[in-house]
Amino acid sequence: MRVRFRNEEGVGDMGLKAPGIVTFMVSVILTVIVLTSKFFGAEIPGLTGNESWALLASYAILMLGCMVRGM
Repeated sequence: MRVRFRNEEGVGDMGLKAPGIVTFMVSVILTVIVLTSKFFGAEIPGLTGNESWALLASYAILMLGCMVRGM
């Protein structure tokens, strides 16, 4: 998939790709842990009270996996 964007030099392309399996699985596992903690009341040290930040980190990992080659 190619995304076209405008910048000062004209129109540029940004190639997006599917993330690697390891990146995808890290993101999915972190998301499942956060949702388990939030909805089932599991107390996970370091995560309890910071669910929103951990979910944001999970999404950022997945997003970087789509944008950065070799991740």
